[in-house]
Amino acid sequence: MKLALGSDHGGYQLKDAIKKHLEEKGLEYEDFGTHSDESVDYPDFGMKVSEAVVSGEFESGIICCGTGIGISISANKVPGVRCAVVSDTFCAQMAREHNNANVLALGGRVTGVGLALKIVDTWLETEFAGGRHGRRVDKIADIEKKYLK
Repeated sequence: MKLALGSDHGGYQLKDAIKKHLEEKGLEYEDFGTHSDESVDYPDFGMKVSEAVVSGEFESGIICCGTGIGISISANKVPGVRCAVVSDTFCAQMAREHNNANVLALGGRVTGVGLALKIVDTWLETEFAGGRHGRRVDKIADIEKKYLK
């Protein structure tokens, strides 16, 4: 699995902890920035990661900002992205199993590192259930198509 990672300054430290965790697990990733805790704009990094995932070069993405909210809103503007802001392992499982989320958003100022790493593991280990959930995900894609005219 190849992952795209990105964050703004508010999620920078959490992203670094996730990178170390992925390295320990032997997972491949590319860091799209930011590379410091100097103030930057989260939409830039949500977009970079989302475009990398939609291009097919990366299977999934993980993005972080202060709360996970702003960067997830930005990520979800890229057609084909299903980004979920997650703050517990149950939601991580459901985001993947029921919603086939291809980008995970976390908040560096609201989620501790230990919990965040458990969320990442749960999200990465969970597979999409398909079935009725596939029909629903297809409807999400149909909404995108309707408004991209």
